[in-house]
Amino acid sequence: MDGSGASPWSPRKVSANWTLARAAVHWWAVLTAVLTYVLLCSGGLVTSHGVGMAVPDWPNTFGYNMFLFPVSRWVGGIFYEHTHRLIASGIGLMTVLLSVGLFVIESRRWVKVFGVVAVGAVCLQGLLGGLRVVLIKDQIGIFHGMLAQSFFVAITLLAIVTSRCFVEKRWADYEPSPHLRHWALAATALIFLQLGLGATMRHEHIGLSIPDFPLAYGALLPDTSPTAMEGINAARLRDDQMPTTVAQIWVQMTHRLGAVLVAVCVVTFFFKARGSTRATRIWSAVWLVMILIQIGLGAWTIWSNKAADVATAHMALGALSLLLGAVLTFRLFCGARTQDFALPDVPDPRLMEGVA
Repeated sequence: MDGSGASPWSPRKVSANWTLARAAVHWWAVLTAVLTYVLLCSGGLVTSHGVGMAVPDWPNTFGYNMFLFPVSRWVGGIFYEHTHRLIASGIGLMTVLLSVGLFVIESRRWVKVFGVVAVGAVCLQGLLGGLRVVLIKDQIGIFHGMLAQSFFVAITLLAIVTSRCFVEKRWADYEPSPHLRHWALAATALIFLQLGLGATMRHEHIGLSIPDFPLAYGALLPDTSPTAMEGINAARLRDDQMPTTVAQIWVQMTHRLGAVLVAVCVVTFFFKARGSTRATRIWSAVWLVMILIQIGLGAWTIWSNKAADVATAHMALGALSLLLGAVLTFRLFCGARTQDFALPDVPDPRLMEGVA
């Protein structure tokens, strides 16, 4: 027995800040984040298969209440679009319940506000998805896709700040470095912009405006003069492809050049992290591998003539790359200041027994 009256062989002491209710809210947030990623992948399949208008009405489904639509009619493109709507509805309900849970058990006001913002974001996301169908506007789909990526990051950060390691201030191994954190922030911002360009290409159906890779119409930079464009579009029409424009070609070229910039930032982060903590070194290596695979999937998307499963995998890994960058940035900026965001220390009455 030690001076506190607790046996040295007893199970590890549990912080008084960590309660069953807090654990339940945290794991609910984790489940919401996981299902949000499933929703992202589902949305990617809808876009990759070109079935965003397979269900032409909203919020109903072919006149049925969305939740009463007969399973026997979940076929073809309708299956992808309808299941996407159902998953989205479930995520919306889960986010509302998460926010309620945060209001009940959280003492940190900023976490409660974070929960309310998440509810607002998921409601806006649902509205954008519906308007994209009702107004038949592909451009709305771009904002819908980008808000989905942002919500995925936000709900994951909510899961982190409600976790036991955050509540108990166990982020000390992530000491912020001015150089590392700014490289992480720059790379993450570039990935977000890349996802925006990717969403534009997907929803504007210009993913194959340049049909070859790593060259562009046989050159490092494509010739987009009027004469060259006439030849390009004549060849595309012979191959039963839609004509393209100068703007569409340069959007795709910008996406390719952006991939190079992202790779440079992440490689730089990886080498600068070699003198940092073990956890940061490991995650920097994981991030670098993800980016290299992501570039490979981008090339494969072109070589496969934009096969739906490959294009969706490219989008899905991009979302994970953004998430890892956002979490690394958050940790590097806030790691040493966790005490400013975590719960205040509360004595555990069980550990005070025998100290009277």
